[in-house]
Amino acid sequence: MGVSKTEAFTQADVIIAKYAKALAHPARIAILRILLERRSCICGDIVEELPLSQSTVSQHLKELKEAGLIKGDVEGKKVCYCIDEKVWKEAQQLLQVLFADYTPCGTSCC
Repeated sequence: MGVSKTEAFTQADVIIAKYAKALAHPARIAILRILLERRSCICGDIVEELPLSQSTVSQHLKELKEAGLIKGDVEGKKVCYCIDEKVWKEAQQLLQVLFADYTPCGTSCC
């Protein structure tokens, strides 16, 4: 979505869309699950856990990092990734509000 198009939406909706886009691939969900379980991880360790090439895993890590859901620290020649707790909590809260806004209509709506 172009920058000019996002101006027509609330800031919260733009942020939710950014997080949703980052979560929109099963490999990224798998990476997040690995990071949630281990608390931090070197890229090579993540590659060993997934049926993907190192370059593909790196691309998915880049998407998650650009969305702010993870952060990475350089340790020599390696990058250690972990969940960004502040952004993770924000994403959790925004998505919870979105899902909590649903009210069943009682009968078939469609």
